[in-house]
Amino acid sequence: MTKDELRAELERQEQRYKEVYGGEVTTYAAQPEPERKPWRKRATVQDQVFQQEIQKMEKELKAEEP
Repeated sequence: MTKDELRAELERQEQRYKEVYGGEVTTYAAQPEPERKPWRKRATVQDQVFQQEIQKMEKELKAEEP
């Protein structure tokens, strides 16, 4: 079924509903997809300890350089 066929079918159903049941049809615009936010990985305890060790090593290297 193509989009045009689907639109035609929905229009027929709308007309039938109005004629048979005397109802009112309300159409709504499509809602936009929600924006996806970039996923962030939380640092684990191991990651934090690793970063601390790297910082400690960098400080030691800087202290040895002069």
